[in-house]
Amino acid sequence: MSFKIKDISIGAGVLLVLAALAYVWLAPSGFKQAPDIALTTLDGRTLRLAELRGKPLLVTFWATTCPTCMKEMPHLTELHRELAPRGFQIVGIAMDYDPIADVRALVSRRQVPYLIAHDSQARAAQAFGNVRLTPTSFLIAPDGRIVQEKIGEMDMTALRAQVLGLL
Repeated sequence: MSFKIKDISIGAGVLLVLAALAYVWLAPSGFKQAPDIALTTLDGRTLRLAELRGKPLLVTFWATTCPTCMKEMPHLTELHRELAPRGFQIVGIAMDYDPIADVRALVSRRQVPYLIAHDSQARAAQAFGNVRLTPTSFLIAPDGRIVQEKIGEMDMTALRAQVLGLL
C-alpha cells in the first residue's frame, strides 16, 4: 500500500512541476521582461528603462492623432499626480510617425506631467513587439516583468488597483 501512495505522490509532484512549467511557458506576459531600451525625452535627456526598476512603471505608446490616447491622457495625468509620490512612473512614448513639433505642442498644451519620449526611429515600438496600434500600454512590475499588456483604452480603476498592488 505504501508503494502506491509513493507512486501517487511522485506522479502528483511531476504533474505539479509540469503544470508550473506550462504556466510559465504559456503565460501571456507575466513572466516576460521589459526590454531595456534607451529613450530620448522631450527635454533631451537619455533615459534607460532599466533606470526605473524598483518601481512600478507604465509605458504607453500614443499618437497625437489618436482619439483614445487623448481621452486617456487626463486620466493618466491624474494617476501620475496621485501615485508618483509613492514611486509609480509613467513614460509616454509618441510614435515615430508623429512630427516632434506636434508632440511638443500637445504635451505643452495639455501640461502632461509625466515623462514623454518621441520614438523617432521606431526602436522602442520594435523592442516592445512591433507596436503599431495606439494606445498600447505595458504595466511593468518593479522587478522588470511585464505584468499587463493592453491595446486600446485601459480600465483606469483596474489599472490603479493593479499599480497599488505593485507599490
